[in-house]
Amino acid sequence: MAKRRPSRNSHVTARQQDPSGSGTGPGDAGDPAHHGLPVHEVVLLLETDAARGLDQEEVARRRAQFGVNELPRSQRAGIARKLGRQFNNPLVYVLLAAAVVTVFLGEFLDSAVILAVVLVNTLIGFIQEVRAEAALDALHSLVRTHAAVMRGGERKHVPSEDLVPGDLVLLEAGDKVPADLRLVRLSALRVDESALTGESDPVAKDEVVLPQVTPVADRRNMLYSGTLVTAGTGAGIVVAIGGETELGEIHRLMGAVRPVATPLTLKLARFSTTLTVAILALAAVAFLAGLAHGERPGQMFTAAVALAVGAIPEGLPAAVTVTLAIGVRRMARRRAVVRRLPVVETLGSTTVICSDKTGTFTENQMTIRALWTPSGWYDVTGSGYGPEGHITPSAPQHPAPQHPDGRNLAAGVTRPGGAAMPGGAAHPGDAALPKDDALQWSLLGGAACNDASIRREGAGWQVRGDPTEAAMLVAAGKAGIKVQDFLAANPRQAELPFTSERQFMATLHASTLPEDGGTVFVKGAVERVLELCAHEMDGQGAGRPVRRHAVLSAAHALADDGLRVLATAMMSLPAGSGPLSATELRGRMTLTGLHAMHDPPREAAAASVKACQRAGVGVKMITGDHVRTAVTVAAAVGLAADSAAGTALTGADLDAIPADRLPEAVERATVFARVSPEQKLRLIGALQSRGHVAAMTGDGVNDAPALRQANVGISMGRSGTEVAKEASDIVLTDDDFATIEAAVEEGRNVFDNLTKFIVWTLPTNMAEGLVILVAILLGATLPILPTQILWINMTTAVALGLMLAFEPKEPGLMSRPPRPPDRPLLTWALTVRVLLVSALLVAGAWWLFEHEVATGASVAQARTSAVNLFVAVEVFYLFSCRSLTRPAWRIHPFGNRWLLVGVLVQAGGQLALTYTPLMNGLFHTAPIGADAWLRILGLALLASLAVAVDKRLRRRGF
Repeated sequence: MAKRRPSRNSHVTARQQDPSGSGTGPGDAGDPAHHGLPVHEVVLLLETDAARGLDQEEVARRRAQFGVNELPRSQRAGIARKLGRQFNNPLVYVLLAAAVVTVFLGEFLDSAVILAVVLVNTLIGFIQEVRAEAALDALHSLVRTHAAVMRGGERKHVPSEDLVPGDLVLLEAGDKVPADLRLVRLSALRVDESALTGESDPVAKDEVVLPQVTPVADRRNMLYSGTLVTAGTGAGIVVAIGGETELGEIHRLMGAVRPVATPLTLKLARFSTTLTVAILALAAVAFLAGLAHGERPGQMFTAAVALAVGAIPEGLPAAVTVTLAIGVRRMARRRAVVRRLPVVETLGSTTVICSDKTGTFTENQMTIRALWTPSGWYDVTGSGYGPEGHITPSAPQHPAPQHPDGRNLAAGVTRPGGAAMPGGAAHPGDAALPKDDALQWSLLGGAACNDASIRREGAGWQVRGDPTEAAMLVAAGKAGIKVQDFLAANPRQAELPFTSERQFMATLHASTLPEDGGTVFVKGAVERVLELCAHEMDGQGAGRPVRRHAVLSAAHALADDGLRVLATAMMSLPAGSGPLSATELRGRMTLTGLHAMHDPPREAAAASVKACQRAGVGVKMITGDHVRTAVTVAAAVGLAADSAAGTALTGADLDAIPADRLPEAVERATVFARVSPEQKLRLIGALQSRGHVAAMTGDGVNDAPALRQANVGISMGRSGTEVAKEASDIVLTDDDFATIEAAVEEGRNVFDNLTKFIVWTLPTNMAEGLVILVAILLGATLPILPTQILWINMTTAVALGLMLAFEPKEPGLMSRPPRPPDRPLLTWALTVRVLLVSALLVAGAWWLFEHEVATGASVAQARTSAVNLFVAVEVFYLFSCRSLTRPAWRIHPFGNRWLLVGVLVQAGGQLALTYTPLMNGLFHTAPIGADAWLRILGLALLASLAVAVDKRLRRRGF
């Protein structure tokens, strides 16, 4: 049979041929997915050798054909284009126009300040865009490693970029998988695929041929780029490189996803557009009115521009930036690091949080919670990989059936090699271990038949190997068992590694006595270990016939609590025994106990879920783990989920739901298990199509596209991959769901404070513009000059308005429902209040100006009084704006000390403006008397009372 050259389409994964795994796709109608082919067919298809690999000449030819093993880089906008995009905002246009106008007016300092505001905001936006693009760069670095390959029958180490389809890659524990591989041989190979699939436990691999429709997470005969080998060895043929790998598909998804604009960005854009139109309309009216009064066009143009300057809220961009920055600092104190400023407020608008399970709702640290021996039940306290905790007897969950005649039958179990019985000594600071020999042998067996290791790093513990085995090491440590002492005296001589067919691991340990052949420890699946056992150990270390029904009943009771259960057993081999084998063990082992473990829910998770639900924020769990595990954890944290009721859905369920019904189904469900990266994207999109502002948490490479698609992407700082962190908007330094709830609270406070600033600043800007407009319409003298308007706007925005950014959270913040995403920045009630204060300012300024002139004051003095009236009303109104619903006298006067500092600074500035000759000359002001100050303060107090009445009347409108 003639060999054919592998076409490019022959080197594709099942996903690339057809998302359903059917094995057909564009340009490849016949080749099935590699996980559905026997090894010899994969070898034939890729024209390689499963023992010798490719020769160097063929490698060079294929590299020229297929390229290097790296993810494709997308086209990026240049620096000039990125900077230009930051100016695409109506408010920025108005500010730039204001800067030009102030130059024409000769106010170069004000022009420079306005330009500085624009440039600062432009720089912030530019930095945000550059950092967002780093998500794709992180994917490139993820696959940069070295690989051991067979080429021409020789073992070589090459950069992972040099791999080509058909290469034979050799792997061992600790290696990162450099490309998508079809396994050709292996030994006890286990792989951590959590970063790609979300599966919390390392996956045992084998070479069995799988159905074409097998999803990625269940393809046991495949290894995927970016995953990590935790145990065993293996060899695989490269079937996909670079952008054709499963990791490449995630890269493509990320490149196709455009970050969603935040609610604040959208609302500010609409607000800026409306404000721009209103300002230009007022300026046009003023210009036309002046012409109608016979004024010169040039003079009227200057006056119209002055009106526009007065109406522009120059401090708004700075206020937004400062308020968000303060929110960022507060969130950092609560262990949430913000990467993009606007998302601080977006969290406050969040209507649904889609959270990963592992590490967010749970500790991401496998922990033994219960132990069972033929003599009793035991609880294990403490969580994580630290040795702190106790082992104490507990009430049996099922009554253990007794042997019919109560006999204590010896099973020929001897103490191995004369070694001292393990345990029995109290753990430092803990109560003594219960006197149950079976418990002590079970704990020692689980720790000795073990390839994991734990070491302390800084304030935490670092695990190398299988988390399940690490949990058994920790349990032995809590019992005070000196595992290393036993291993030093009884070193491992042989082992049967865990395989998916065998489903148990066995180790043989040497004896110190010549008449003993050593001790065998076994741990594994309960049913498989039971097949090896003829006896069980009682509390005194003696043997008796194994009670299979009691063992299985205990295992089922533990499994019903969502715990993963492993059995332990042991035996002493006589001297001269043959090599260790499964056949040699069958029917000769003695069962010592059961270990029940899980990844425990975080202590604060349930309270945080309840707080979110009370605040009207929906919480959903999206995980790559099994549905039963997900439902168990969901119940523990307060999320009701049931597969039969449609509130728990798997990835297969989602694929079966028609597209038009998907949003409704996603809305109803609370748990989504065994979902792929594409399905996570669909879930987020479905929620957004229902009008939700969605926050998404994740830690793996598989989460990155959905993190970028979500309104707020939240990654895990401790357990998260760099890809997930770079794709996210917020990084949790403690990986805790409770931190998300705290961040939502801070986000709501940020939006509150931004709204307070806008409600505070708009009346002044509107009134300044209207004062000039009225003067033009009446053909009268201007009560305030453009330079005085700029003084008011710039000084009060910094000294007064920005102080609202430090306003603490109001009571009941997390008892409100989320703001509807389509709700405008200002409600009708707040709009009425803005108009009310504006009208009072216009009327008060005109009355005061005319009164001062009528009573003999100069025009400069009258204008000075009007300027001080504007500032005085702003000061009184500032205290009212500390709460948009409660009256000012019900707010703690010293709750915001920065506000008091700002008022004192502004008062000093006003006194300097009024009484210093330098300021009088610059701003055309003049000293005024005490009677003028009394009138100013009286009008400001009147405006404050009017706002209090409005709050009283309109409280229900907020």
